[in-house]
Amino acid sequence: MGEARDYQRLEFLGDRVLGLAIADLLYAEAGASEGKLSQRLNVLVSRETCADLARKLGLAAHIRLGKQARDDGGADSDNILGDVMEALIGALYVEHGFDVARDFVHRTWAATVAAGAGQRKHPKAALQEWAAGNRRKPPVYTIVAREGPDHAATFTVSVAVNGVGEAIARGTSKQDAETAAAREFMQNFG
Repeated sequence: MGEARDYQRLEFLGDRVLGLAIADLLYAEAGASEGKLSQRLNVLVSRETCADLARKLGLAAHIRLGKQARDDGGADSDNILGDVMEALIGALYVEHGFDVARDFVHRTWAATVAAGAGQRKHPKAALQEWAAGNRRKPPVYTIVAREGPDHAATFTVSVAVNGVGEAIARGTSKQDAETAAAREFMQNFG
């Protein structure tokens, strides 16, 4: 091939290979409905899960970061670690094919899958259903603050259900902060 490979292109490819490899792994579970499989897949391929597994593999020690990114804690950023994990899977696919990439994903994710990750409803979905079941308007998410540089941003988000209350949480992405806020709301009011 000989062409330069862009990190973001490998990340894009790795994301798709990861999704297929996890779907392949979950499909083997007897009796699971499509909805349950989709719910688990979404958790297992999430930025948070990818970053957590990248930490367990020690990938942070192998990431080249500029001084500013290092100083800002980029080596422990869920965004950066998740992207690196996806790029690694993409590189495995390009260099060794799907079988090797799939086997890597199956081995790396095995304990997380066995622990039942994704078997419970996503906190935002649980909150949405709770609000509907209690005859409330849908929850409203609001970004309270965004701090830090793009590669190591921190978001603070509030979620409110009219007439019930509000919860505030932080995360390394808007989605992570919303999820944490929904989880906090359900712990406090659900």
